[in-house]
Amino acid sequence: MSGENEKMTWKEKVRLNRRAFSIWYREYPALFVSTALYSLLNTVFPYITLYFSAQLLNELAGARRKELLIQKIVILLTAEAVVLLIRAVVFRWKSVLSDWTCIYFYDRKRQFYKLLSMDFCDAESSGAQALLREVQQTSKWRNYGVRRVYTQYQEFLEALFKLLGGIVLSVSLFRLPVRADAGRLVMLNHPLCMLLLGLLLCGVTLFSPWLGTIGKKCVLQCDEELKLGNRFFNFFGSLMSADKRALDVRLYGQERFFTQLNPIQNDFGVDSKIARFSRGRMGIACAASAAVSRIFGGLIYLFVCLKAWGGAFGVGSVTQYIGAITAMSGGLAKLLELVGDAGINAFYLKREFLFLDIPNRMYQGSLTVEKRSDKNYEVEFRNVSFRYPGTEVYALKNISLKFKVGERLALVGQNGSGKTTFIKLLCRLYDPTEGEILLNGIDIRKYDYQEYMSVFSVVFQDFQLLAYSVGQNIAACAVYDQERAESCCKKAGFWERVATMPEGLDTILYKNLTEDGVEISGGEEQKIAIARAMYRESAFLILDEPTAALDPIAEYEIYTRLNQIVEDRTAIYISHRLSSCRFCDEIIVFHEGSMVQQGSHEALLMQEGGKYSELWNAQAQYYVSDAS
Repeated sequence: MSGENEKMTWKEKVRLNRRAFSIWYREYPALFVSTALYSLLNTVFPYITLYFSAQLLNELAGARRKELLIQKIVILLTAEAVVLLIRAVVFRWKSVLSDWTCIYFYDRKRQFYKLLSMDFCDAESSGAQALLREVQQTSKWRNYGVRRVYTQYQEFLEALFKLLGGIVLSVSLFRLPVRADAGRLVMLNHPLCMLLLGLLLCGVTLFSPWLGTIGKKCVLQCDEELKLGNRFFNFFGSLMSADKRALDVRLYGQERFFTQLNPIQNDFGVDSKIARFSRGRMGIACAASAAVSRIFGGLIYLFVCLKAWGGAFGVGSVTQYIGAITAMSGGLAKLLELVGDAGINAFYLKREFLFLDIPNRMYQGSLTVEKRSDKNYEVEFRNVSFRYPGTEVYALKNISLKFKVGERLALVGQNGSGKTTFIKLLCRLYDPTEGEILLNGIDIRKYDYQEYMSVFSVVFQDFQLLAYSVGQNIAACAVYDQERAESCCKKAGFWERVATMPEGLDTILYKNLTEDGVEISGGEEQKIAIARAMYRESAFLILDEPTAALDPIAEYEIYTRLNQIVEDRTAIYISHRLSSCRFCDEIIVFHEGSMVQQGSHEALLMQEGGKYSELWNAQAQYYVSDAS
């Protein structure tokens, strides 16, 4: 990792940082404006106090003119009050925009929007998921990546304003000469002395952040070990608190897996690589950086005090010059430190942009999907074959079939036979490797992608509900039609349960967000998912194991109301319970990626030696055995 970073040119580092900055500024310009104003006011305020305090001390140590002292005090208090008032207003503005949770949210939103907008085949791929996890881990525990650029921007402005303010208040230090009767101190007026002093101060100022950057690069060399260790800590840290794992953990004593943490502690413990760096090169570099800063402070005090001793200025100016030069040097050192930090962050930016730049290869289409009031659609699979990216094995091979609106289709077959892949292709989550899929005679790739997807309502086997109200889950929206949601609940056989809930459709599910949330069973979740599919009012209703979590009575109720649920839509079922297939007009049997049979329940049972008959008899024998 560090090797890759060392090979990166500064031109590329600058390009990556500029791109990250432009992303932040384009998305949240108000955040950058408020931060700039606050950094300016926050830097100006101590300089106002420093300057006028020096003037007051000089007057008190000198002529002590009452009128002039009062005037300076009034100006100081007025200036401070105005700046403090404006700073307080800007601070509230900036705080709302730059709160840690907001920055974290902005960062995550960008990543999740990318995940949702990329081709599903890429979003589902292990490579993209692994890359996203790496980006999120680095951003979370190291604060590197695009998020870091905002922090650097704020620190850069503060350092720049410190540097400029320090220059303004310290110029006169070098211009005011030591008095001619100051003896050997007169040499401080010589240009060569001033040049040597300036070079010394610049050298010390440059040396300190350079040492600090060396220390930070040591952390970069440990990135792989720390990233892996952090991933394990995140997993084991949530193992005991995950409610869905609680039963398994308790029943099987899975807390024993915590022993896995012992070797992982080597990545963070006293014998880890990062610990050895801390005791060695990194620790020495960071300590030397701090020591050099202290040396610089001592040189400033020495030079300013010698010039004051030589009569170049009054005692009050000593505080001004020491404060100004210290701030100026601190600002310059911080700027140089930020340059080194930006160079280190460039590596993490490159990795994050690898994720954000994953291209979309699927053609999005442009044709409008015909909105038919009669939902009269025809779908045709024409010699469709498909294999998942990165494999040569076909998940589907030479599938050809047609079905029209209003039909009830069942897809059956053993696990891995291609049923779910068929649905993914139909919904255009993937494009066929070979062949084409037609909607009303037109290749579905020519339709506008989002419009085409709106034709389908799907209840996947691993569907998810959110910790929002029942109605919001059904509508998949914060605002919903109460009558329509109630109608869908009744069709799905869930209304009686909703009627007993404290707030009806407005009852919050689960306790993730509120203690008043209602916990529901898996079967009840499945009924809400079915109601959600009906609420969308799409032409095609696809149900993947729609009754898997339902008891036999609830399953029977669902299928007896099948026509009421589906209405005039085309319904496609994936099911392992072949008894449910009797409710369908046609059954399609998959085996090892091929469509081996097609027909009604009765017709397929009559085909002796057929796959459907084999599956049916395999299930039926258990009921026969139980009955005997």
